[in-house]
Amino acid sequence: MHSSMIEQENGIFPAVCSLDCPDQCGLLLHKEAGKIVKIEGDPNHPVTQGAICNKVRNMTARLYDDKRLQYPMKRVGPKGEGSRFERISWEEAIATITTRWKKLIAEEGAESILPYSFYGNMGRIGTEGMDRRFFNRMGASRLLYSICEAAGTEGYKYTMGGSFGTDPEDTVHAKLIIMWGINAVSTNMHQVMLAEKARKNGAQIVVIDAHRNQTGRWADWFIPIMPGTDAALALGIMHILFAEDSVDEAFLRQYTVGHEELREHVRQYEPSVVSAITGVPVEDLYRLARLYGQTSPSFIRIGNGIQHHDNGGMCVRTIACLPALTGQWLQRGGGAIKGNGAYLEHNIPALQRPDLRVKEARQINMNLLGSALLELDLPIRSLYVYNSNPALVAPHANKVREGLQRDDLFTVVHDLFLTETAKYADIVLPATSSFENTDFYRSYWHHYVHLQLPVTRPYGESKANVDVFRLLAAEMGYEDEALQDSDADLVRQALDHPGNPALANITYENLLENQFMKAEVKPLFPGELRTPSGKIELFSREMAEKGYPALPTYIPLPDDGDLPFLFIPAPNHNFLNSTFAHNEKHVRMEKTPKLHMNEADAASLGVASGEMVRVWNARGECELTVAAGSDVLPGVVVSQGLWADSSASGNGSKALVNALTPDRVADMGGGATFFSGRVRVEKLRK
Repeated sequence: MHSSMIEQENGIFPAVCSLDCPDQCGLLLHKEAGKIVKIEGDPNHPVTQGAICNKVRNMTARLYDDKRLQYPMKRVGPKGEGSRFERISWEEAIATITTRWKKLIAEEGAESILPYSFYGNMGRIGTEGMDRRFFNRMGASRLLYSICEAAGTEGYKYTMGGSFGTDPEDTVHAKLIIMWGINAVSTNMHQVMLAEKARKNGAQIVVIDAHRNQTGRWADWFIPIMPGTDAALALGIMHILFAEDSVDEAFLRQYTVGHEELREHVRQYEPSVVSAITGVPVEDLYRLARLYGQTSPSFIRIGNGIQHHDNGGMCVRTIACLPALTGQWLQRGGGAIKGNGAYLEHNIPALQRPDLRVKEARQINMNLLGSALLELDLPIRSLYVYNSNPALVAPHANKVREGLQRDDLFTVVHDLFLTETAKYADIVLPATSSFENTDFYRSYWHHYVHLQLPVTRPYGESKANVDVFRLLAAEMGYEDEALQDSDADLVRQALDHPGNPALANITYENLLENQFMKAEVKPLFPGELRTPSGKIELFSREMAEKGYPALPTYIPLPDDGDLPFLFIPAPNHNFLNSTFAHNEKHVRMEKTPKLHMNEADAASLGVASGEMVRVWNARGECELTVAAGSDVLPGVVVSQGLWADSSASGNGSKALVNALTPDRVADMGGGATFFSGRVRVEKLRK
């Protein structure tokens, strides 16, 4: 596999999916006359085995969408909806940006500038390479990257020492698979394929979720639960396991700390108490606990959804304790996965170069962007947005848009499309797709690292993140060698990581030959974890020192107003966050934004499926189409997907679900609380 792929007008070329998805699929791109005409899965990939999702199968529609940006533009007229843009050259764009930044740095300091990004593209040098180097060198305000899995990652780490779990390839050996708070059919399809293989060998599949989505319907047993109560359910299971002597005493003694304290602590979580909290009937709680206690190997796939609550970190920390109670970590295919990213951790300091930062700068939580733009004493005067679309994806969206509307805020957006955020920009830059870039990718679920080399030339005048930051650095007068490194240099430096022996054989040169390689991951046990004790910490002194309960504990959600419904804005099947929400083909596949509610709640409001409702709270409002039934418990409403302002079946920005979501910060990691908001619902009378 060599860079001559660009030169070849026709053929089939290897690639990797760039989406922020655990599966990170191997792909084959079919080119005709220099253009990608078909995308299919690579059958030789050991995990993804040629199967890909609908999103990616139809990605050519996104790559060659006639709305894709082709050249830099500057805004003329007002910010926001209805804004107009004029074409400019790259030279003018870079000069305009750097002139403004030099003035801001001289007058108000570099911390008046804030980069805002996430993983719209999972390529590591494009998302956390030259960009981090550039803003470190500048001394800009730092972003806390906490919108997705921060709370759960920290919670899991208290129990297990880091993002270390079961090898997904081993889960075919499990006899019980619990999908907990994950719509895996839509967001982790290869875990579903592995589970199907296990099911053919006699495994049972249980799904625990607030919504009977596609994964819930696929399960052997679906258990609906009240949102934010998952820790209580896990503690109820522990209560029964200890009470019925269904724990592995030898494993607990050898590999855990705190099992005696936990045994006493969970006595209070009696099944009747837990049932009242969770909405799970007492008999189902016993059935689930006994199934878990008596089945081996058992495997829990811990999803992203449960951590998007105020108690999300503690919730994941609690569920992560369960495999220890029955000794599942010693069984092939047993245990749990929250994420596996720590196995593949690259050399982050070498890639990001924090040493380029002369003095410490303030850190701003990305979940608090609205407040940051409107309320800081030292105001943010310039925002540089890439790999993200905060006007659609950030919580408390109306507050975010109010901040973006500020006339004195100089905003630059680098993207493939004129996103909702780009409409507030002063300068818009066209971005390449991942198939036009060099980058390396590491899954946060399976154990493979991939290299992507460019398959096609950049679309129009679009440029990759790394190229734009090199241009900005040169124009700012930054002469550091680190800001001139080539793409290959960046990949080499990131993969040169003596601290992680699992990557020892994975180098840029080896990836050139192999395209993807499996890290040499050793089993967790027998062995030492990266917790303070080296063991699974059922009792965590570190948590106690930080002011948390040392033992897993159910902490109810805080008051979000005296409103009747808990609101869960979950992902849908055909978009990935806001990616694909701007593309007509994917919007047609997903059809229309819906509000799933219990039939009893719908009847009490006098609404039927297919009718429109207004959903609102003090933060904002939405208009959505009702889908009434038994897929959610009474008192819960669920919407799916982040719909573009322009795409919601003619409903425009009235389907902006993040207008309703709180921007409170979760219990750990500065995480988001998207799923802890409450709303009212009423029939829309037009």
